[in-house]
Amino acid sequence: MKRLLFLCLSLFSTGAAALAAPSNTLLGVNMSGKGPESLSVSMQIVILLTLLTLLPAIIMSITPFLRIAIVLHFLRQALGTQTVPSNQVLVGISMMLTMFIIQPVATEMYHKGWEPLQENQITATQAFEQGTQPLKVFLARFARQKDVQLFIDISHSPAPHNPSDLELTVLIPAYVLSELKASFQIGAVLFLPFLVIDLVVASVTLSVGMVQLPPVMISAPFKIFLFVLADGWNLVIGSLVRGLYA
Repeated sequence: MKRLLFLCLSLFSTGAAALAAPSNTLLGVNMSGKGPESLSVSMQIVILLTLLTLLPAIIMSITPFLRIAIVLHFLRQALGTQTVPSNQVLVGISMMLTMFIIQPVATEMYHKGWEPLQENQITATQAFEQGTQPLKVFLARFARQKDVQLFIDISHSPAPHNPSDLELTVLIPAYVLSELKASFQIGAVLFLPFLVIDLVVASVTLSVGMVQLPPVMISAPFKIFLFVLADGWNLVIGSLVRGLYA
């Protein structure tokens, strides 16, 4: 089970390396039928397809994708542009930024766990322990102590002496909960300047008797103009990446 989880965590960063592997290997497992690590081709295909189905959930759960996607959706709602940028564009931006941010962590996981396992220097259990250490450090940076304590209490796990002793079964849900809170906090802050514009425009239109014209139609161009004038994309994306980059 640990080997499967480690393969799934590593697949995000080792896709190119797996494609470049010799023809008699798949995901670092010997396909020649020799040695204790050999598996049948059909079983390896089943494992690979299973990992591929889990990959989207893993990317959204243990990477900054969650925070970036939620913040960008809050930004679109604050601007009042409805479907611009579209969901596909926001997901694409979130994915590219996630790959940029997580690349150092994924590279370290690959070198510490996957490479020695491919060379048969360590066992699958050792590869899992060594390869997930960089991920644990990354998750522990952003997981709030309150959230970690919540899942430790729920699972009745022993209190760890340091963050490296935490299990992924505790760190991952704590990280998700912490990222949800952080993304909603950022979204609330993004709403404030645009909310002021909406209030001002609504007050002006009401005072001049323009009750038939929705204030949103007037405030939307002003909000877009303010966002472009302040170079909002650079500010928002730059702040997100700087706060998450390892």
